[in-house]
Formats: sequence, C-alpha cells, structure tokens
Amino acid sequence: MAIQRTLEMDFATELGRTHRMRVYDIRADVTATNINNTMDSIIAKNIFETKTGNLNGKVGARVISRDVANFDLA
Repeated sequence: MAIQRTLEMDFATELGRTHRMRVYDIRADVTATNINNTMDSIIAKNIFETKTGNLNGKVGARVISRDVANFDLA
C-alpha cells in the first residue's frame, strides 16, 4: 500500500475569484512554512495567469493523503 500526497493551493485572482493549483506526489515532510513560501513566490513571480486574471493573494492550502492499494489480478 502506498500513500499519495497532494498539495492544493488556493489563490485569489484579480477579479475576486479563487484559483486552485494542485501539486501531486509531494514530500512527506512538507511544512506550512514551505507551502507559504511557495505560494508567496508564485504570486511574486507572476508566472501564471488565469481566466479571471493574475494571482494576487493566498486563500488557503491543504495536503490531501490517500492510501492506495494495487492488486495483481493475473
């Protein structure tokens, strides 16, 4: 069984909407500080533009963990 971890980051956009980004297979030791710094960097570098404008603020973030079991059915 393997644990899959996904980071979801929610950003505010110029038009007042929320844009969600997902990063799959994140490290098990990621911290709130890591996430906060990453989100600050994404906003500061202004490298993403959405249909509702540039990202201009942080709304929230979460780490989702899933247990995945693969079965050999041969």
